[in-house]
Amino acid sequence: MNTTLVEIKNDIAYSFLQNLEQMNVLRIIRTENVTEPPKQKLSERFAGCLSGERIDELQQELAQMRNEWDRDIY
Repeated sequence: MNTTLVEIKNDIAYSFLQNLEQMNVLRIIRTENVTEPPKQKLSERFAGCLSGERIDELQQELAQMRNEWDRDIY
């Protein structure tokens, strides 16, 4: 048997699940306080994904883009 957490979005879906439970296809386990895992900051999640060389390239490209905003175009 596998356990899967399902988010029910409307009453029709809930009644559908109840019908499946009556047919002994699944069992509804009611939980009042389901805690979500703590969300990880993006900075922590992607830390170390880029090499130092690639970081330097991106910094140069950003500096170039910022300089383009300052120049006159007319």
